Amino acid sequence: MNPSAVVSRFLPVVVGLTLLAAACQTTRPPQSSDRTVSALQERVDSLRAATDSLSRAAYLRKPFLHSTLWAQTAVEYAGTARQAYGLAEIMMRRGLTDSTWTASIEQAEAGAESYRTKPPAVVLDVDETVLDNSPYQARLIRDDESYEPESWKAWVREARADPVPGARAFTHAAVQNGVQVIYLTNRDADVEAATRTNLEALGFPVDDAPDAVLTQAERPGWEPKTTRRQWVADRYRILLLIGDNFGDFAAEVDTTVAARRQRSQAFREYWGARWIVLPNAQYGSWEGALHDFSYGLPPLRLLEAKHEHLHPKRPE
Repeated sequence: MNPSAVVSRFLPVVVGLTLLAAACQTTRPPQSSDRTVSALQERVDSLRAATDSLSRAAYLRKPFLHSTLWAQTAVEYAGTARQAYGLAEIMMRRGLTDSTWTASIEQAEAGAESYRTKPPAVVLDVDETVLDNSPYQARLIRDDESYEPESWKAWVREARADPVPGARAFTHAAVQNGVQVIYLTNRDADVEAATRTNLEALGFPVDDAPDAVLTQAERPGWEPKTTRRQWVADRYRILLLIGDNFGDFAAEVDTTVAARRQRSQAFREYWGARWIVLPNAQYGSWEGALHDFSYGLPPLRLLEAKHEHLHPKRPE
């Protein structure tokens, strides 16, 4: 049962027991009756305040409620995703006309001669970039549960995620323009088959040449995305990187909020041109940075850490 519902259900019982206990006490002299009523009222008020506090804490334990509803119901979310993929198609076509164009930091550092003759590819993250997993988040909220690897993999194996708006049309446009589509995901290798099933059922192109779905730990050393991006860069000229998380574009992003902001500034020319970002307010390294990636902290401590990053800008 939802914690706030538990509190609401049992408050009348607690208050009733308090009143009964007071009534069963030895009869007090008349002159103390006012003090007794006052003390009893203070106890009831204290219980109500505690209930309000617990209810608020229970509500705030659901930090994904608004972001999940936004992803599932807001036309603004769908419009933003379609906007991102519309821009991606424009920039992909631009990149096709310029053999020095690359979205890969590693390729850019090596110089155009190292990649300009390679076949073109676009690299897309999967979760919240191509596949919409908001139903999994909705289940966690409804069932009063938190993310667990087991429940996540169970959801992935259902292969029922819907497409992110605009994603399917973009991947087909890429194929029509002779561009290889690569899905680079941090899903584990043991759910790659289910991931492929989901993508293919939705009509996404999955053309292994030699591998279109690069999962975590699929090969030795493939835990970080950096090594898998390098694998792609060795074979293709990367026109675009598309994702919802800083780690889909660069390495060393699991750091402080300030350090992430400073690092992102180093890639100003990439954002919105070679790097296309999809909106994801549900989870990501941005959220981990708020509490130093200490996901094991108690819920209220996580909440306090997040509050510390709010900047209300009150009048002085």
